[in-house]
Amino acid sequence: MSNKAVIYVRVSSKEQEESGFSIPAQRKLLQSYALENGLRIVAQFEEAETAKTAGRSAFNKMLKFLRGTPDVTNVLVEKTDRLYRNFKDYSEVDFETMGLKIHLVKEGEILHRESKSHQKFIHGVKVLMAKNYSDNLSEEVRKGQLQKAEEGEWPNMAPIGYRNRLEDHTIVPDPHTAPLIRLAFELMASGGYSLAKLKRHLFQKGLCTQRTKSELGKSDIQRVLSNPIYYGDFVWGGKYFRGKHTPIIDKTLYDRVQHLMKAKGKSKLVKRDFAFTSLLTCSVCGCAITAEEHHKKSGKVYVYYRCTNGRGLCKKVIYLPENKLEAQLRQAVDNIQIPAEVVQMTRAALLQSSKKEQEAHTAALAKLNSRYTRIQTLLGAAYEDKLEGTIDTDLWETKTAEWKREQADIQTNIAALKSADTSYMLEGIRLLELAERAADLFPSMNNDDKRQLLKTVLLNPRLNGTTLEYEYKKPFSMFEKGIEIEKWRDGRDSNPRPPP
Repeated sequence: MSNKAVIYVRVSSKEQEESGFSIPAQRKLLQSYALENGLRIVAQFEEAETAKTAGRSAFNKMLKFLRGTPDVTNVLVEKTDRLYRNFKDYSEVDFETMGLKIHLVKEGEILHRESKSHQKFIHGVKVLMAKNYSDNLSEEVRKGQLQKAEEGEWPNMAPIGYRNRLEDHTIVPDPHTAPLIRLAFELMASGGYSLAKLKRHLFQKGLCTQRTKSELGKSDIQRVLSNPIYYGDFVWGGKYFRGKHTPIIDKTLYDRVQHLMKAKGKSKLVKRDFAFTSLLTCSVCGCAITAEEHHKKSGKVYVYYRCTNGRGLCKKVIYLPENKLEAQLRQAVDNIQIPAEVVQMTRAALLQSSKKEQEAHTAALAKLNSRYTRIQTLLGAAYEDKLEGTIDTDLWETKTAEWKREQADIQTNIAALKSADTSYMLEGIRLLELAERAADLFPSMNNDDKRQLLKTVLLNPRLNGTTLEYEYKKPFSMFEKGIEIEKWRDGRDSNPRPPP
């Protein structure tokens, strides 16, 4: 067996650099591991991107390298969530087909083609739960932003025409661009400007994109002219809030512009919580499946599901009653039978992982708090130096703004970590136990639980006319009805389930 290896290290955002997950720390750990285990590192792949970025250049380069050099069979990573961002990544790193050994160094686990089935299953559940944790962190950030919006403060980067004030985390009119934003509204209200003419005129006056300093597009100008933030209100999460910031224009001018732009201004109706929306796509055209109510003369209301690509564009826009769709989804759930023995073993493994994650979470908070305190010390020392005249005012202002910006980021990250549910592995246990009894519980579950279970278990569920098609996600594909527990014990997996 080849001793050649690659290492892959990743940070998903700046705060992880500050929380003990830095690339140098990961690299040092993996290099030491390779040396201790007689592995020869032939390539290193490093990534520093956000978790929501559509693609990862280093990750893709690593996969291409591994496919092109089959004698390199070892992949060294710190732990599960350093390798995978999402389920797509999990599917692409097919260690069984590619003949790889995945070394999860901090977890003390090596996954390969001959690994026991319970190891593969537990690994798959960890991947799903790590993704849930990432989503949970994002949700906590959104909650914090919503709370700020409810207090009348704009919770994000300032829109053009405003700038972020670090002292109190508010937005204030930008002295350079705010007059140009007001000019944009005034010129549009005059009735003598199209969007194309207006954007050219504003560019000549100095209004441009922040990064490339190029002319704003027509859509950019339209967004500006449609944004209520400039008269004092703002929209966040689909809701209007009364802002505390200083307006750039008055509402009369704003309304006049909306009238000239023929803005509809109609509020959107709140949609009913249908059980299986945001879950299915059309297997014919790939569009989303939507739900709608049909009211009968008898007074009864029926729910039907159909492809959104209507007007004759999709060849199979067929109305499927909700009860018939639910029957097929229930059958998909019924086909998974997870033995109690599997649940018990996986539960023990996830509890151990939960303990380790809690320890890492505590260490990350400690490091963030330590860095915040260190910056506070630097701010105090810099102020003393300024008073004594050992540093000039420009340097002091530059460094002070930089440090306060970093402190603001740290505070956001601390709040998110404190609020996030660190027991996401325990949530994995709950889902696993739920899946074990899903056949009995599914009919009585609420809509949220049904969707969560189906999204966890099913891969690419879709409708072909009135027929449900799907595959099972790994690792649940191992427990399609009829698979013998003995096969699971001795490590032999079945092939993933083909579409019905």
